[in-house]
Amino acid sequence: MIIIDGSEGEGGGQIVRNSCALSLVTGQPFRIINTRGKREKPGLMRQHVTAIEAACAIGGATCEGVAVGASDFSFTPGRVAPGEYHFAVGTAGSTGLVLQTVLMPLLLAGGPSRLVLEGGTHNMLAPPFDFVAKAFAPVMRRMGAGIEMRLVRHGFYPRGGGRIEVDLIPGALAPIHCLDRGALLSVAGTALFAALPHGIAERELATARKLLPDWPERSFAVRELPDAQGPGNALLLEAVFEHATEIVTGFGRLGVSAEALAKTAAHRMAGFLESRAFAGPYLADQLLLPFAIAEGGSFTTVKPSQHARTAADVIARFTGQRWGFEQQPDGCHLVRRVSGDAVRDR
Repeated sequence: MIIIDGSEGEGGGQIVRNSCALSLVTGQPFRIINTRGKREKPGLMRQHVTAIEAACAIGGATCEGVAVGASDFSFTPGRVAPGEYHFAVGTAGSTGLVLQTVLMPLLLAGGPSRLVLEGGTHNMLAPPFDFVAKAFAPVMRRMGAGIEMRLVRHGFYPRGGGRIEVDLIPGALAPIHCLDRGALLSVAGTALFAALPHGIAERELATARKLLPDWPERSFAVRELPDAQGPGNALLLEAVFEHATEIVTGFGRLGVSAEALAKTAAHRMAGFLESRAFAGPYLADQLLLPFAIAEGGSFTTVKPSQHARTAADVIARFTGQRWGFEQQPDGCHLVRRVSGDAVRDR
């Protein structure tokens, strides 16, 4: 059994999700101690428990010690079965992070699957639906996966209540090389809000316009959602290139002004636009797992995050593969497999 210290590296929930996915793919059981050891509230939260339970449901797996607040648990995989699955986080916990746990195993299963996920769709510290659908999923399709996503209802923190639906057609993932994002085709800034004053969204867009002066006025828009989907607010900044899409999100929360939220998001987007990288830091985190399962390929990214380096460490524990981050003369980092065994065949 693989033993993992959940306080190592970035010390968060990504270790849990990637371990569940890799365990189902490789057939290797694992145990995590000190789960989320570097978080303010360590141990499993509701969304992590749901992700583990989802992994057990699709993979005929068994687990011990899984409960909200638990710091140590074990997971023994079974055989992944395609089908129709419905998972509800029960809070505003991220639907996208639950999807991240079960996506790769289901894409390697022997038939199509349909997922209905309920909870948060636009959460702090998690990729929003728009990012997964527009930045991550297109790369997966290039690798050979069939994935279609629909946002049925938005869900913001703390209420949740969102719903997404995902259709999956399995297929062998082929290594690809994502080194050039191509020319910039379009940009957009959208302020989402529900059950909050309209002025919050207007102030966010006004600040973003000042900090992104090259973006056309028509590229900015306010989108008001039904009050029943709130209260909630998110600013989405989107840059579409020939071969890639980047989405930077700022999430509204108490104690952070609309101007401060927009300033942070706009600076992050401006920094990405100044680089020549294919993937931003959050997309790089998510691409490591499918690229490892494909047993090769490469992509360029900005300065690798601790999340990405931790993901590479977990991949090495389950597969023996080593993935390197090599800084290039233009400041980008090339991410590629540098050594190691193939993914173990169950």
